[in-house]
Amino acid sequence: MLDTMNLAVLIGAGLVALSVLTSLVSFRVGAPLLLVFLVVGLLAGEDGVLGLDFDNGPVAYFIGSIALAVILFDSGFETRLSTIRVAAWPALVLATGGVLLTTGLVGGAAYLLFDLSWLEALLLGAIVSSTDAAAVFFLLRVGGVTLRERVRSTLEVESGSNDPVAIFLTITLVELIAAGTAEGPLTLNLLQAFGMQIGVGAIAGLAGGYLIARVVNVLDVDPGLYPVFVLALALCLFAATGMVGGSGFLAVYVAGVVAGNRRLRSINVLRRFQNGMMWLAQIAMFLTLGLLATPSTFPAVIVPAVALALFLIFVGRPLAIWLCLAPFRFQRNETVFIAWVGLRGAVSILLAILPVIGGLSNTQTFFNVAFIVVLTSLVVQGWTVRPMARRLGLIVPPRRGVVERFELDLPGGASHEVVAYRIAEGSSVAEGHRIPRWARPSLVVRAGQTMRLHQAGRLQPNDYVYIFAPPQQVQMLDRLFAAPVPVNADDREFFGDFTLKPDAQLGTVAAAYGFAPKPEDTELTVVDLLQRAFSGHVEVGDRISYGPVELIIRTLDDEGRISEVGLAVEPSRPAPPKRPPIDRLRAALARVVRRRRAGARASAAE
Repeated sequence: MLDTMNLAVLIGAGLVALSVLTSLVSFRVGAPLLLVFLVVGLLAGEDGVLGLDFDNGPVAYFIGSIALAVILFDSGFETRLSTIRVAAWPALVLATGGVLLTTGLVGGAAYLLFDLSWLEALLLGAIVSSTDAAAVFFLLRVGGVTLRERVRSTLEVESGSNDPVAIFLTITLVELIAAGTAEGPLTLNLLQAFGMQIGVGAIAGLAGGYLIARVVNVLDVDPGLYPVFVLALALCLFAATGMVGGSGFLAVYVAGVVAGNRRLRSINVLRRFQNGMMWLAQIAMFLTLGLLATPSTFPAVIVPAVALALFLIFVGRPLAIWLCLAPFRFQRNETVFIAWVGLRGAVSILLAILPVIGGLSNTQTFFNVAFIVVLTSLVVQGWTVRPMARRLGLIVPPRRGVVERFELDLPGGASHEVVAYRIAEGSSVAEGHRIPRWARPSLVVRAGQTMRLHQAGRLQPNDYVYIFAPPQQVQMLDRLFAAPVPVNADDREFFGDFTLKPDAQLGTVAAAYGFAPKPEDTELTVVDLLQRAFSGHVEVGDRISYGPVELIIRTLDDEGRISEVGLAVEPSRPAPPKRPPIDRLRAALARVVRRRRAGARASAAE
C-alpha cells in the first residue's frame, strides 16, 4: 500500500513539475500555456507514454470544480472595480445572451453534423458555449498583450461571469434528456431556477466577500495563515451556495471582486499565495482532464468535431457577439477581436463529464467532441491573439517602462505601505526629480550597503529605495521610478506628434498649428472637445479629427479624467475595419442573389 501511495505521489508531483518546466518552452515558442498542460495530461494518459488508466468521470468533475472555484476567486480578487465599471453591461449581456445565442447556433450546427436529437445537439452547444476564464486571464494578464481598456475589461468580466450560465444550461439539458421529456428548455420553471441560481449566487458572493474582508481585518493570527484562511472561506462559500440552490461559481467570483477591492491585512501575502494556488489549480484541472481523455477514440468524430469548432470560431461566436454588442457602440475592430478571443478551455471539457454522470447515451461523443473543440480553439485562437490584436490596431503602446517594485506588509491596520523600488537607468528619479512629500523614503541600499536618504545624496541607478506611502498613491510613484520607454514610429502614430495640456484652448491650438476652429469651439479646451465627442466615456487611444489635425487621448489619471492629450499634425489613416466572417458570408450571399436576379431579368428580357 505504501508503495502504491508513493508511486501516486511521485507521478502526480512529477506531472505538475513537468508542466511547470514545459512552460519555459511555451513562452519561447509562443504556444498557449494551457494547451501545453492539456497535452502533458494526454501524453501521460492511457494512450500516451506513461499509459495511466484514469476513467473516473465523477472524480475528474470534483477536482475540476474545486480548481475552477479557486481560479474564479483569484480572477475576481485581481479584478479592479474600475474594470467592472468600464465593461459591466456589455460583459453581462455577453455572459447571458451571448451564451444562449452560442448554444442555439452551435446546437443547430451540431444537429446537422452529428446523429443527435435536438436536445442532445443543444446540450453539445451548451457544453462549448462559455469562454474559459483561465485561458482568457492568462493571455490578457500573463501573456503581455496590452489592449485598449474597454476591450480588455469586457473580455475579463465576460470570461469570469459566463461559466454559471453555461453550467446551468448544461445541467438543465442533462436533466431534461435523462427524464425523457421533449419540453424545450425555456419554460417558466427553468427561468425561475435560473433566477435562483444567479440571484442567490450574486447575493451570497456580495455577503461572502464582505465577510471575508471583515474577518481577515479583525482576526489576529500568524501572517502565513491568512491566505489559507481566505481560500478556505472561499471554498466554504462555494459549497454552501451550491447547497442552497445558488451558483457557487458566481458566488466565489463576486466574493473575490468584493474582497480584492477592499483594504486587507497582509494583502501582498494573499496575492502571492493565491497566484500560486491559481497556477496549481489550472495545472491540476488540465492534467486531470487530459488524463481522462482517450485519443484513440477521437478519429471516429474528428472531422465533424473540427467542423463544429470552426463554425463556432468563425460564425457562431462572431454572430452572437455582434448581436449582443450592437447597442454598446463598440468599434468594428473591437467587436471582431472580442469575438476572436472566445477561447474554449477546461470548463467545456469539465461540462462534457456531466452527461456521463447523468447516465445519458452518446457520452463518449459529447466528451470527445468537446475535447477536440477545445484543442482546436487553443491552437487556432490561442496562438493568434497577439497577431490579431496588432492587425486590428488594438494594442496600446506602453506609456510607462518596467517598474521593479517590491511591497512589504506592515503589522496591524496601518494606513501606509512600505514599497521598495530599484531605480532604473533613465527614470525620472535617476534624472533628479524629487520624491513627493507625502512619500517618506526611509532607507537606501547602494552596492549592498544601507544608508539613510540624506547620507545617500542624489539617488543613482540600481539603488534600492524603501518608501512609506499611502497605498492609493503607489501608482503615482511608479511613474517616477519606471524605466523610460523609447518612442518609435508606431507610438507617434498611436499617440500623436505633440503633447497638449488638458486645459489648452482650441483657439490657441488652432493659431499655433494653422487651422481655423468653428466659432462656437474657440473657447473650448481640448478636453471639453474630446469629452463632447465621446459623451464622457473616454479611454486611452480615443481620437477625433478636427480640420487637418487629430486630437488623441494619451493618458488618464487615477479617476479616469483626461490628463494628457496628443496632437497629430499629419493624421495617420488607420487601417479600415476588418470585416468579421459573418459579414463576409452575408456579402457573398448578397452577391449570389444579385447575380441570380440579374440572370432572371436577362432571361425575361429575351
